[in-house]
Amino acid sequence: MSTIARKGQILPAVFCLALRQTEGLIRSILDLLGLDLAVPDHSTMSRRAGTLGLPPPRGGREPVHLLVDSTGLKLCGPGEWLMEKHGTRRRRSWRKLHLATDADAGRIVASVLTGHDADDGGQVGPRLERVDGPVASFTADGAYDRDDVHAGIMACHLEAEIIVPASSSWRHAGSPERLTPG
Repeated sequence: MSTIARKGQILPAVFCLALRQTEGLIRSILDLLGLDLAVPDHSTMSRRAGTLGLPPPRGGREPVHLLVDSTGLKLCGPGEWLMEKHGTRRRRSWRKLHLATDADAGRIVASVLTGHDADDGGQVGPRLERVDGPVASFTADGAYDRDDVHAGIMACHLEAEIIVPASSSWRHAGSPERLTPG
């Protein structure tokens, strides 16, 4: 339970939620995962906030190892459940949340919320601008395997190691360093 309570103290800071909203979010996440775990109520989280030993925020001195990715978010209005219940078809509104996470501390160090049509690689610059301190490594998936992404990383953090697997649609063309479309 203390792990859930600990996350219950981090979630309000990340998503700007009240403790009642955090309780509902944790309950929804556990339901989606199919886990039958007890969720602390908002008053318990409030009482335990002072007793939990949360790690202090990182200073900007040590280089961070960034894990970078994005996810889609469906926006629901107040009448969304009525539309789903009665079968009304309507275009849903989507946004994309681009995150940069500190691999060692497990903290989100930068985020950008965009429209659904923004590409992942195009949001590397705005995320890197929000990272305080040096970056030791940049790890991402194949969507970031582009020359402009590599150039953007090197412009901000020259010493950063870039760890991006080659896209599955690319094949080697003689040289192992350079990939060309297949």
